[in-house]
Amino acid sequence: MTYLNHISEAIGNTPLVKLNNVTAGVKATILAKVEYFNPGNSVKDRMAVKMIEDAEKAGLLKPGGTIIEGTSGNTGMGLALAAIAKGYKCIFTLSDKQSKEKMDILRAVGAEVRVCPTNVAPDHPDSYYSVAKRLNAEIPNSFYPNQYDNLSNTAAHYEGTGPEIWNQTDGKITHFVTGVGTGGTISGIAKFLKEQNADVKSIGIDTYGSVFKKYKETGIFDENEIYAYATEGIGEDILPKNVDFDLIDTFIKVTDKDAALMTRRLAKEEGLFVGWSCGSAVHGALEYARENNLTEDDVLVVLLPDHGTRYLAKIYNDEWMKAQGYLD
Repeated sequence: MTYLNHISEAIGNTPLVKLNNVTAGVKATILAKVEYFNPGNSVKDRMAVKMIEDAEKAGLLKPGGTIIEGTSGNTGMGLALAAIAKGYKCIFTLSDKQSKEKMDILRAVGAEVRVCPTNVAPDHPDSYYSVAKRLNAEIPNSFYPNQYDNLSNTAAHYEGTGPEIWNQTDGKITHFVTGVGTGGTISGIAKFLKEQNADVKSIGIDTYGSVFKKYKETGIFDENEIYAYATEGIGEDILPKNVDFDLIDTFIKVTDKDAALMTRRLAKEEGLFVGWSCGSAVHGALEYARENNLTEDDVLVVLLPDHGTRYLAKIYNDEWMKAQGYLD
């Protein structure tokens, strides 16, 4: 008989899918790494399991323990799947800008969800970072993975996602594009790809209201760059340890509106029912390909991190889109 011992064993080996219709005017081959094929429907499954396994090996997470994490939703889902398999409890803190679908999904898999305000500084006691840290200090036998600074995040992609992309493209990849939030995805994958071929370019997708692009270009952490934005899962008002700026060749900023519209195009024109930051990544990838005159010899892989079911009440809702000024 062929079967998995637990759903978490289904993580990885996601497909590459060629984009055909949103790529008008682009000569390069554009391939999407579709991460919603992971059982938790996002790329975050990979590093969530890695963080838990590494914590167990280090003695930081013991039987019957509680996993406490600040998340935009997807990491929480991956942690919850690992927790179910291993018998842990979960408490997740989310900012109130995250979609209701994400919160409902986390509760459905047995997690406790604490909703925190978005528009406060990271070190404010009510921020979702601070609340997670405080709960970790208060609850006995608890573990705070801290996906932002936990280098198991990067390692998961160096060991898994990077080799998958290299093998799937038969080593022909020339450019890699992904959104940057915690930084583990781009840092792990870029490290592996550049070790195979130093000429592979890695392009990080940032959002307006985030500090990454200016920090990469100037080395300055500019608080004036920080303001509220709507896109979920990318950009930050902190500098996570998982963001290795030396491995990222350039950043491209994409607006909330451009990201939302491209996400809907991916569903209608490519049959890829993906999440909001997927639109950010593809919009930025196509902008890069056009501005840098990529040719037929170039193979650009863009990672699509999650599934559209996380955003039904937002970007896939016409009335919500109109209320934001994204649709006429």
